[in-house]
Amino acid sequence: MKRRIFLSILAGATALFAAAAKPKKRRKKAAKPVAPAISAKARSAALESVTEQLRNSPVTYENAGALVPFFEQLYRKGRVSILHYGDSHTAADEWTGHLRDLFQGKFGNGGAGFSHAGRPWNSYRRMDVRSFGSRFWHSDGLLSREGDGLYGLAGVSISTTRSGETVALKADGPLLQINYLQQPGGGTLELSDENILLDTISTDGDLAPGYYKREVKPGPHYYSLRTRDHAPVRLFGWVTGHADGLTYETLGINGAQASMLLNWDGAITASNIADRNPALIVLAYGTNEAGNPRVTAESYRDLLIDVISRFRQAAPAASILLIGPPDRFIRSKGKWVPYDAVDRIVTAEREAAIAAGCAFLDLRGKLGGKGTMHEWAVAGLAQFDHVHFTAAGYRLIAEAMFRDFMDQYAIFLNARES
Repeated sequence: MKRRIFLSILAGATALFAAAAKPKKRRKKAAKPVAPAISAKARSAALESVTEQLRNSPVTYENAGALVPFFEQLYRKGRVSILHYGDSHTAADEWTGHLRDLFQGKFGNGGAGFSHAGRPWNSYRRMDVRSFGSRFWHSDGLLSREGDGLYGLAGVSISTTRSGETVALKADGPLLQINYLQQPGGGTLELSDENILLDTISTDGDLAPGYYKREVKPGPHYYSLRTRDHAPVRLFGWVTGHADGLTYETLGINGAQASMLLNWDGAITASNIADRNPALIVLAYGTNEAGNPRVTAESYRDLLIDVISRFRQAAPAASILLIGPPDRFIRSKGKWVPYDAVDRIVTAEREAAIAAGCAFLDLRGKLGGKGTMHEWAVAGLAQFDHVHFTAAGYRLIAEAMFRDFMDQYAIFLNARES
């Protein structure tokens, strides 16, 4: 009897071991859209069609009079700051990076302005600076990491409690500023330039936005910050550049929706915005809201009005521009079809702009209207997810936007000088 029981247990254990040793089947990941083979003739025809539509598009900035305060600052020169908030279209810094080049070429290069501390996400980049960070920083404010709202100007912070953690930045200009969170028991940072110690910065104090500012020699710099002790440190970002000229500051978050801005700490965000004293605030959301079934035209309009109100309180002299989402397609029954949900987002943004006294750009309309994203993809100007653009596509969008800006600026100049 005992022998049978032993053999039964042994057989069961052997079966369990065999099952555990057997390799598990991996769940298949959803296949990414693959670009089909496109003939050179088809691509050339699509490219010609898209560029012709964009060149002759009658769509431009609506309620353009709201841009007059921005144009006035351009006219007076000095330091002009543009803050461009948005989702992944913004975060990639291809669209905004080319707008930066165009504006700075016309109105003077003020440097980078604000850029994130370290690398808050793996693909973070700015086209005009190089940013680095050591391993043990934790990012807060990203789509999957919303927490206490203490994120600063761009809605993303990095923090650590370890000593010896570093961030670094390659940037240009005689002005340096570090934005951080002042907090009880906050740690100390060592600031260096080209490995030469410049200063030590304590982040200890009552909970508040912290600012460290100094002038440095003109030219290129390689700044680094190193935590000196085992104490909490939270960084928002760097500000670098020149006393005069224009800065175009990219403040995008992948996957972002405008509602995220309402979760940011009001006092700290307002202080950081006021410190930048922007001439223009750009809000470019809507692509992700279109995919959110809980967002109606009415609820989104009201939410945007609330968001705009917060920016107005922080920067009452700034112009505000809402940019609607571009066209978007989805797969239905094996085919790419226009995503109808974008309609309600465009409607909501236009109504919010009118109600809040902002300028508005219907980007979908500017780029050819509903149903044109597939043609952009065939032309090699959009990716085959039918949501995002290629570098060449973002560059084309920036150039069209800048032309329209300059057309409106010319109207402003004629009115001002007549």
